[in-house]
Amino acid sequence: MTLPQAQGRITLIEALTLLVALVVVTAVAIPLWRSHEFQSRRADAREALEALRKAQDDYFGRHARYADRGQVHAAPPLGLGLLRRSPHGHFDIDVEGDADGLGYVATARGITLPDKRADTRCAEFRMDQQGRRTAESAEGKDTTADCWNDL
Repeated sequence: MTLPQAQGRITLIEALTLLVALVVVTAVAIPLWRSHEFQSRRADAREALEALRKAQDDYFGRHARYADRGQVHAAPPLGLGLLRRSPHGHFDIDVEGDADGLGYVATARGITLPDKRADTRCAEFRMDQQGRRTAESAEGKDTTADCWNDL
């Protein structure tokens, strides 16, 4: 004896199976999306600091000194003409120069936007005139290896 089949209807078992599948997919997708989002933001900081380093090297070639904090954001030829934010707006960019103009440390500090979660793992990136790179978490721990190498 066979049971009559429902025509065009979803059974309770099928609905529960679909619900479980959606929950599993969501549980996997959300952490992956957040990871991707943080990697994209970190790339924004790295790109901003690399662009600043290149601009500083060009400036040094013309003036025999690096641009100081005020000159970084000033229009060329007196400055580098760089923005105070990274290209995608996730980081504030700052430069602290040596008194003699022969060195600097550029810093990218993460900005927490109202609709985004903060990246506490890679809250601050730094690069100096020699290309030395460091990164810190929001708690001040060294996270250089994680933040500069998650390419």
